[in-house]
Amino acid sequence: MKTVPTTLVKTGRALSWLSTLSLWLAGIGLVVMTAIVAWQVFCRYVLNDSPSWTEPGAVMLMSWFIFLGAAVGVRENYHLGFDVLLYVVPKGGKKWLRMISDLVALAFGVGMIWYGVELVRLTWDTILPSLQISGGWSYVPLVAGGVLISLFALERIVLRLAGEPIDDLLDEMPPAEVAAELDTANVKA
Repeated sequence: MKTVPTTLVKTGRALSWLSTLSLWLAGIGLVVMTAIVAWQVFCRYVLNDSPSWTEPGAVMLMSWFIFLGAAVGVRENYHLGFDVLLYVVPKGGKKWLRMISDLVALAFGVGMIWYGVELVRLTWDTILPSLQISGGWSYVPLVAGGVLISLFALERIVLRLAGEPIDDLLDEMPPAEVAAELDTANVKA
């Protein structure tokens, strides 16, 4: 039986913890954003005095939970992909198609970091009037999401190259249409 290198195990635990933290922060951000929007609606329609910070604050929180959630989706293999070919190619080909998908996710994450840092740099000296913070903070979630997406995609690539069976469970899963039918059949039984 093959043993996993200690470095990969420790890195996997750290990335798992980071993924869980990201998911929790995204969930908390969603709840806080919902409360801010509810407060804005209450103030606008009941008090007839809408605070100026609620809309940009809610949008900034939305940026955070979208990018954190997207990164977790990459780690958990829930990101977008073109899976039609996976149903017709042999098992060995599936591995390489998934590798290409992870490489594209990695490149996308690196692009998010590269251009996100540039946006932060270009807007750092501006002030968001309603929040009284630097305009660069609007783009920090883009950079953070890019870092996490890159880390999680790289983890999948390294594990696959190390021979870990990260795709085995996916290969055993039926196509989405069949899975939906099976789920419906289980509900009826």
